[in-house]
Amino acid sequence: MTARFSFGADEHIFVEVSEDMSLEAFFTSLSMTNAVRDANIPGITEICPANASFQIKFNPDQIHPDDLMTELKRLEQTAQQAEPVLNTRIIEIPVLYQDPWTHETLMRFRERHQDPDSTDIEYAARINGYDTVADFIEAHSGAPWFVSMVGFVSGLPFLYQMVDRDRQIQVPKYLRPRTDTPKLTVGYGGCFSCIYSVRGAGGYQMFGITPMPIYDPEQKIGYLQDFMVFFRPGDIVKWKPIDRAEYDDCVAQVEAGTYQPRIREVVFSLDEFNSDIDATNARLMEALNAD
Repeated sequence: MTARFSFGADEHIFVEVSEDMSLEAFFTSLSMTNAVRDANIPGITEICPANASFQIKFNPDQIHPDDLMTELKRLEQTAQQAEPVLNTRIIEIPVLYQDPWTHETLMRFRERHQDPDSTDIEYAARINGYDTVADFIEAHSGAPWFVSMVGFVSGLPFLYQMVDRDRQIQVPKYLRPRTDTPKLTVGYGGCFSCIYSVRGAGGYQMFGITPMPIYDPEQKIGYLQDFMVFFRPGDIVKWKPIDRAEYDDCVAQVEAGTYQPRIREVVFSLDEFNSDIDATNARLMEALNAD
């Protein structure tokens, strides 16, 4: 896998690891950005990893663009030789599927949808070959997901489903974007799920909502006091379907300052995952549920 390097104006270098999203491309991108961070190259001001690419912002008064390009290409060789093992964390995210708030929103924007006569999740279930919405929810929540990048708006994670390619859910975005999406909506577009960290415009299909805040610029929420953004690339997420009573209880705990997400430290091996996906996912689930 050979990366493609290009300049972006005077202060950026864009590196495309692959044209296709895959865990292999993600691992290469993550290894390269980690290598750049560890190298402490003078003049680099920002490192922005993405699904299968990344961008470096730099100060050209401190480092010549050609010199930085040379150094990045050298680091590419180091990153490609790194063992694809990641020390990370698996996180349980509660989701109220088919909630009243996203339902009200999606009904306001049906003229912008591919199928105005069904809800977003009904449409997604049908085009992915599931007989019922319940079957679709089981597929969406049944396997873990990788956080491949965080961005677009502050704190928003893009999540990639950790299953065989032929089992991955695929759903197109709205024909025209909405001007409104509830905060903490669990959305879906293409092969990616996401959580809308703030209320605003959006085009992803809306499946549900989580009671768990993932972005707090004031850092008043207990588990966000160290950093205002909850997710980081490489996190593994497991959706947990909940009912309305459980949702309300979680909201009350967040407001009381007592809510703590379920998080476990895990080691993820890409080679192990590729050799037996279901067994690797089962091991991750065991780690998450361990006392």
